[in-house]
Amino acid sequence: MLTDSSTRAFLRQHHLFDRLPEALFQEICCLAIHRRLEVGSVLFHQGDEADRFYLLLEGQITLTRVLPEGQEKLVEVIAPGQSFAEALLFSGSRNYPETANALKPSSLISIDGAHYRRVLEEQPKACLELLTSLSTRLSQRLNEIDTLALGNASRRVVRYLCQEQESPAGQIRLSVPKRMIASQLGIQPETFSRILHRMIDAGLIAMERRVIRVLDRPSLVSYQE
Repeated sequence: MLTDSSTRAFLRQHHLFDRLPEALFQEICCLAIHRRLEVGSVLFHQGDEADRFYLLLEGQITLTRVLPEGQEKLVEVIAPGQSFAEALLFSGSRNYPETANALKPSSLISIDGAHYRRVLEEQPKACLELLTSLSTRLSQRLNEIDTLALGNASRRVVRYLCQEQESPAGQIRLSVPKRMIASQLGIQPETFSRILHRMIDAGLIAMERRVIRVLDRPSLVSYQE
């Protein structure tokens, strides 16, 4: 049960819950669990029964998937405020397709998936609005997959840098190790490092530890090897 008022308020603002009537929201809170994970702790493994979904309050969670050929691939890095595993409520899948691991000490809310789905069945309007939101997110994910499939390694890195740029000043803070970013982009860590160094030599970016500054965005956008 969620008893902390600030945690409830955080949950209430999320798009999965902001359209629910108050009584049903309180019902969900009664079955929700507040969990904490240490660095390296596994929340669930690929193939485990998918009976709950999650909202991250603090920390960082990685979602990784072992491909049929045995290679582990980083699928996504979850940041505070993001939910994950909720799409399984509508896909019919009974098992998690990825492994969730705490990259940093993390605090999250665990939601009973079956109960949440029953609540939605009682609220058709809220259910339709949620499906619209999930559909938009799915389209964004498909666009990302298309880029990975069609773009060469340098174009994938360019797209990543442009997406992660935090401000007009062009600062990018790498929140995870470079090897994990390379995995997410579908390239080798050595290739990722080599492309970054070539961009530095070309005067497109500057890099100090885990902070990258974009020096020439127009040239970066059009950069190709």
